[in-house]
Amino acid sequence: MAFLANQSHATAAAFLENLLKKSLLPPKPQTLQTLYHPKKNVHHHKPLYISAVTRFGFITEPEDSSKTRCNAYEARSQPAPISIEFDQEAAAQKLKIGVYFATWWALNVIFNIYNKKVLNAFPFPWLTSTLSLAAGSLLMVVSWATRIAQAPETDLDFWKTLFPVAVAHTIGHVAATVSMSKVAVSFTHIIKSGEPAFSVLVSRFFLGETFPLPVYLSLLPIIGGCALSAATELNFNLIGFMGAMVSNLAFVFRNIFSKRGMKGKSVGGMNYYACLSIMSLFILTPFAIAVEGPHLWAVGWQNAVSQIGPNFIWWVVAQSVFYHLYNQVSYMSLNEISPLTFSIGNTMKRISVIVASIIIFNTPLQPINALGAAIAISGTFLYSQAKQ
Repeated sequence: MAFLANQSHATAAAFLENLLKKSLLPPKPQTLQTLYHPKKNVHHHKPLYISAVTRFGFITEPEDSSKTRCNAYEARSQPAPISIEFDQEAAAQKLKIGVYFATWWALNVIFNIYNKKVLNAFPFPWLTSTLSLAAGSLLMVVSWATRIAQAPETDLDFWKTLFPVAVAHTIGHVAATVSMSKVAVSFTHIIKSGEPAFSVLVSRFFLGETFPLPVYLSLLPIIGGCALSAATELNFNLIGFMGAMVSNLAFVFRNIFSKRGMKGKSVGGMNYYACLSIMSLFILTPFAIAVEGPHLWAVGWQNAVSQIGPNFIWWVVAQSVFYHLYNQVSYMSLNEISPLTFSIGNTMKRISVIVASIIIFNTPLQPINALGAAIAISGTFLYSQAKQ
């Protein structure tokens, strides 16, 4: 019995010694393969992000504050949804520009329709042009007086700089009105689509500016289209044709004077055009009186009212107010968009005016004439692209 007791104690001692040795040995490191479990969401084929090493195995040693604690997690098998916040400010700006363009085109079409109606019944383009400027000037003065719009801060230097711009604007405005009093609205605007050709020629020969070859090439369809349209116009009138050409030249100089003289000026957009209208009104009024005169106006007014009736007065008011509004919106648009976008918008505006006037006034149009118009307008679009 004593022998069995001693043997039992020896076996127990050996077992205890072996157990202590095993507990002191570091455990076998776990591998990614051993971490796999069919019911778990961890797999070694998916990326595993390691953020700590503490307790990564099965070590139960006391936690050391000098070690970094982190965990491991598996990447999502599907990308997390990314919420992109829509830029409301950019969307509002695009909507604003779209409203400007739509309003600009609509007002321009309405003006041209009523302007042509007035000129058909009352063929006095100098007075008609004066009334257009007077209506716009009155609207802006009232807006400033009632504080609907903030009045611009101007000085004598501003008005001196504005004077050549106003002279060119007055000539261009009257010349275009004279043209529309003699020929169809569509023909006037087809010829006026040749304004880029005048712009390049004036800038090249008077200002010494040079342009890349694509700009010069874009003038070929403009000039060719205008020439084809003029040669095939059924109701061609030399005064009407020359009026549109003079208007193109005058507006080119207006733009040049405006760019050179108004740099650094604080007045812009709506107020700039208002000041331009007021000065143009003072320039135009004495010339309108000298060329046509109150006596002819009185006789022509009576004839128009007797033929048309009270609606004629509405036509005069409408063409005067809408002339100012469409120009005002165009200047406001120019403050919000690039020159290229404005040029494209101006081309589309001219197309809408030509199409609308042909439909409303039943203007006879030959296919070759329409082809000339399409070529000229396409050239205008190409010019706006090449200029940039």
